[in-house]
Amino acid sequence: MAAAVWTDRGRRAATLAGTLTGSRSTHTALKSQYDALVIGGGHNGLVAAAYLQKGGLKTAVLERRHVLGGAAVSEEIFPGFHFSRCSYLLSLLRPHIYKDLELKKHGLKVYMRDPHAFTPMLEEGVRGAPPRSLTLGSDLKMNQMEIGKFSQKDAEAYPEFVAHLEKLAGAIHPLLDAPPVDIPGITAGSLRKRLAAANTLSPIIKCGLKLGKNIPDFYEIVTAPIMKILTQWFDSEPLRATLATDGVIGAMTSPSNPGSGYVLLHHVMGELEKEKGAWGYVEGGMGGVSQAIASAARSYGVDIFTEKDVGQILVGSNGAAKGVVLKDGTEIHSKVVLSNATPYVTFKNLTPQGALSPEFMKAVDQIDYTSPVTKINVAVDKLPNFLAAPTPDDKPGPHHQCSIHLNCESVEVLETAYKEALNGRPSARPMLEMTIPSVLDPTLAPPGCHVVSLFTQFTPYHIEGREWTDQDREAFADTVIQQIPDKNKMLVLFLQNIFHGSMSLDQLYLARPLPSLSNYRSPIKGLYLCGSSCHPGGGVMGSPGWNAALTVMADQKHQ
Repeated sequence: MAAAVWTDRGRRAATLAGTLTGSRSTHTALKSQYDALVIGGGHNGLVAAAYLQKGGLKTAVLERRHVLGGAAVSEEIFPGFHFSRCSYLLSLLRPHIYKDLELKKHGLKVYMRDPHAFTPMLEEGVRGAPPRSLTLGSDLKMNQMEIGKFSQKDAEAYPEFVAHLEKLAGAIHPLLDAPPVDIPGITAGSLRKRLAAANTLSPIIKCGLKLGKNIPDFYEIVTAPIMKILTQWFDSEPLRATLATDGVIGAMTSPSNPGSGYVLLHHVMGELEKEKGAWGYVEGGMGGVSQAIASAARSYGVDIFTEKDVGQILVGSNGAAKGVVLKDGTEIHSKVVLSNATPYVTFKNLTPQGALSPEFMKAVDQIDYTSPVTKINVAVDKLPNFLAAPTPDDKPGPHHQCSIHLNCESVEVLETAYKEALNGRPSARPMLEMTIPSVLDPTLAPPGCHVVSLFTQFTPYHIEGREWTDQDREAFADTVIQQIPDKNKMLVLFLQNIFHGSMSLDQLYLARPLPSLSNYRSPIKGLYLCGSSCHPGGGVMGSPGWNAALTVMADQKHQ
């Protein structure tokens, strides 16, 4: 049955060797004193640096690797084939950041995808017809025709469902573009500080006013299992399963678990080129986003350095951050330090022992980083050809530009995969999201060839309590490839949490990553977090960095 999904066989990348594309340090000399230092050259750190520099703070970025971007990097991991190593699609880059930093002028080019999703069925064709498939895009009438293959009732309900989600998603945009409510600031301190902190109430008030009578619906989708929501609207399994994938993508959860509704909402909040809900491929891979942000930051005067590995954050005798020391012993002083790393790395590895209370460190230890994700990057010499939508002569069809959902023909398949991983076993039929960006972006592969990304889940962090071995990785890769037949080698990446922390209900908004850290400030004065571990979470590119920069500049203003 699996062979009915992908009939062509391809070559897979067999080595990590090759030139790694990226941005090396400029010729600017590293100074001994800055106003602000950003640890980590991920996209959020670069955004924070750009806004801090625009705000008048002389800023430097220190990246330990030779390439900028964090999760958003492009690398030539097989000669001639350029892959988005970790992240692979663009949508949740906030429009004001795109505009403010003039990213288009700095080289960011996006190939818009339409249609968006393709789910081929594992079934025999009826009366000589090919197996069915479900394709969804921006054309509402075409979507209804596709859904009508499985349920006419669902086809009629779909436009109202889309409008409902868009209404809820549109209402919470003010919460994405501002730090969470400053509860400590409002409830303690001088009257002047309380009044200043009261301004942080504005976004949540705007959100509430925009939601209006839809507040109960918003509360339900944030707290409910996505299957509760989808079952209220639809009957057909292929449609429910396809939509449910956006409720669990990147999260160690199932469609039946509370909170998966919010993960779905999180993924429909995107916007590209003023088109709501659109997703696209970045020319040259996702590293193109990071390169554009870095270019903008440099144009404002930010000093960006690669291969500068921070060993420790310097804390003065007054208990405030005063800079960093690199692993080579170089000290760099600054008024403030922003960490684009996770809270665990920031406070357990980079902060001096004894600078933080045992109670705080215990809370840091309890942050959930559970992730079900394995990413497999594949180089092929011809396009996959689907029995449900065959294309002749190796020509791409509209469905080749989609997120291609495999093992997603029913919610039961997703639930089974989740339960297997929860019990410490790699899924026998993992949820697969296949993308082929080279269909739209010819810069990624040699003529006639393509790069394929397989974003897979569910895989447990440990196999029945033990570490993964190379043999385990090969076995899981074989399991994946049995769904899309081939027996050669490939590159497999086992990722840590792609959101820098689980997007569970206990780690959102006022509690992201911890209640005491939701305002980007740390217990150490002058030390801030600016990465995806912060509100509004991973995927919303640039927003944590933007919000952190706002917080730093507000603190500097009131000092």
